[in-house]
Amino acid sequence: MNGGIRDRVAIVGMGCSRFGERWDASATQLMQEAFAECLDDAGLGADEIDAAWLGSCVEDLHVGRSGIPLAMALRLGNVPVTRVENFCATGTEAFRGAVYAVAAGASRIALAMGVEKLKDTGYGGLPEFSFGAEADLWWPNLTAPGTFALLADGYAARHGVAPRDLRRAMAHVSVKSHANGLLSPKAHIRRAVTEQQVIDAPVIAAPLGLYDCCGVSDGAACAIVTTPEIARSLVAARRDVVLVKAIQIAASNGAEAGCGGWDASHFVTTRVAAARAYAEAGVRDPAADVDVAEVHDCFSITELVTMEDLGFAQPGRAVHDVLDGAFDAAGRLPCQIDGGLKCFGHPIGASGLRMLYELHAQLLGRAGERQLARVDLGLAHNLGGFPFQNVCSVTLLGRA
Repeated sequence: MNGGIRDRVAIVGMGCSRFGERWDASATQLMQEAFAECLDDAGLGADEIDAAWLGSCVEDLHVGRSGIPLAMALRLGNVPVTRVENFCATGTEAFRGAVYAVAAGASRIALAMGVEKLKDTGYGGLPEFSFGAEADLWWPNLTAPGTFALLADGYAARHGVAPRDLRRAMAHVSVKSHANGLLSPKAHIRRAVTEQQVIDAPVIAAPLGLYDCCGVSDGAACAIVTTPEIARSLVAARRDVVLVKAIQIAASNGAEAGCGGWDASHFVTTRVAAARAYAEAGVRDPAADVDVAEVHDCFSITELVTMEDLGFAQPGRAVHDVLDGAFDAAGRLPCQIDGGLKCFGHPIGASGLRMLYELHAQLLGRAGERQLARVDLGLAHNLGGFPFQNVCSVTLLGRA
């Protein structure tokens, strides 16, 4: 692949708030919580940041539609701040803006912040939020669990998977994530579940049950990026440097679900974004080269299907790989080692950066009880929207 940003940008610091029902904190306080950790990690002062990007998706009530709330919350003196939104890839979009600015030489040290204060907005309950007049007209009865339940049906039909086998595999995805989440102090839900509990839980949208769905949370996460040269001068005495290997985003153009070429069994955008990211990073065999993955497990079926779309499992084989423990903490490619969206919940603007926060910790060997033996390359995947119309981002981070 020509061009790209491989090895041209380094992460010098990351921060993450505690995720959960944060009635105790405003969006401003959540950003300050994440930023304080990020600055301490980077060993920088706020006055050294020369550009910033703020990602929030539906949180107009507390954050608004400009970049000014970030400048005010963090006391960034006359620094250019850009507010971005791209469905569930919003946090990654903020990160992409900061990374591209540094790669282009337009910024020396840039900040990416993602935040969402969903519990106060009624998101996931009443009143339901709106994507605008057009969406209200042609999505009048649409729900996220309903559309992703159709993904489960499409996948099972495409690959001839028996309902019982699919249900067990989906349950294993949730059990695995809950087990990992027990070791994540900042996770919203830290509670182990059994396969039988998942299977016996109330049905939300068949075949998805309660434990197949991620929760609604508040949270913030951020990253400070700079050039590898500056990063090495700041952290040489403390640790390795984490480099950005690739960032790719693909958005549906509306044709996938309407031309007869899509059977609701996979995500077109994930396959496209992944192929571009692998080319940018020089990854030839993702199943062998990627050491840890954080994927968009808004529902257990989403994670399962994504394993195939990212090339971690052969088509139709993810059910068997999941049941064999391939993506467990002790498996060949640990996935959601921190508990994922399933345990952190999904404050939309923050999730992408929260995933990178975990990869960053794993790459630097400081994930505590969650730390894997060897991590050289990590992948983060965000999927925003619905199976038939969505945006997907794939980011790869690695050590220098």
